[in-house]
Amino acid sequence: MKANQSDEIRLSIPNKPEYVGVARLTVAAIASRIGFDIEKIEDMKIAISEACNNAITHGCRYCDEGEYNINFVLTEKKLTISVYDKGEGCKCELEDIRKPNYNNLKEGGLGIFIIKSLMDDVEIESEKGKGMMIRMIKYLGDGI
Repeated sequence: MKANQSDEIRLSIPNKPEYVGVARLTVAAIASRIGFDIEKIEDMKIAISEACNNAITHGCRYCDEGEYNINFVLTEKKLTISVYDKGEGCKCELEDIRKPNYNNLKEGGLGIFIIKSLMDDVEIESEKGKGMMIRMIKYLGDGI
């Protein structure tokens, strides 16, 4: 890839858990293609799984059918992954996501925390009634 060049790949995924594997395989193929090591690829696979599950569970809770979308933007220095849905949205702030209480773990509710732990940069955009977007960035090399 030439300096300052970027490529974009877009996916629309059915609102079904059985298709999360497609997103995982896609991010692995893209990340491998641009030179990420296996450890960073595994981190991205977990992060995208969490973001997809979030879109299915929360963003499309009332959708019997439909889809959510994933955009991958590749440059020579980073991979940006955006997972967005057209669900009900929420008023959630990234700063409000705290470290879990390990003495009282509950099933669910750890997705954003896990994503923040595995990716270099994470942004959330959400507006009530207009869906949610989670943007995750992983830098090639040792980070920013």
